Amino acid sequence: MKHLTPLTLLACGSFNPITNMHLRLFELARDHLHQTGVSELKLLCGADFLKTFQVPDLWKEEHILEIVGKFGLVCISRAGSDSSQCILKSEVLSRYQHNIHLVREWIQNEISATSIRQALCKGQSVKYLVPDSVISYIKQHNIYTEETERRNEGDLLQPLKRYSAVLSSLND
Repeated sequence: MKHLTPLTLLACGSFNPITNMHLRLFELARDHLHQTGVSELKLLCGADFLKTFQVPDLWKEEHILEIVGKFGLVCISRAGSDSSQCILKSEVLSRYQHNIHLVREWIQNEISATSIRQALCKGQSVKYLVPDSVISYIKQHNIYTEETERRNEGDLLQPLKRYSAVLSSLND
């Protein structure tokens, strides 16, 4: 049996709600890192998240330096996002590109949490797009309905309020 190198992946994002493609990020990253023999703590992100490093005043440069320089990233591709270009456009990301692992998703990924929320609000099925346990939780707590969306319309998490215009242009 092949010896697998221990690794730790840390991911951040809204995962609102978590989809099967969010979970797939972990599988792709694990496979890539096991194949390359890389072991350490890495930040796992999608290509759309990588773009946030370029949003002015969203990240402190010292935080980006610590994440990318000290730990590194595993970035999973997404249709419509060019991670290589994003890295080249950033002085910090370019400097530490050796510590950024770009992993190509070979399944077309058009699933977004925003689309899932919209489908749920319309009463449409999201089976096979999100885990069954997530569907059960959503039904049990009566979330992502027309009523809850109307009630929460305009509400934004406090840290996001400052950057709402910039963030609205990014896909989740």
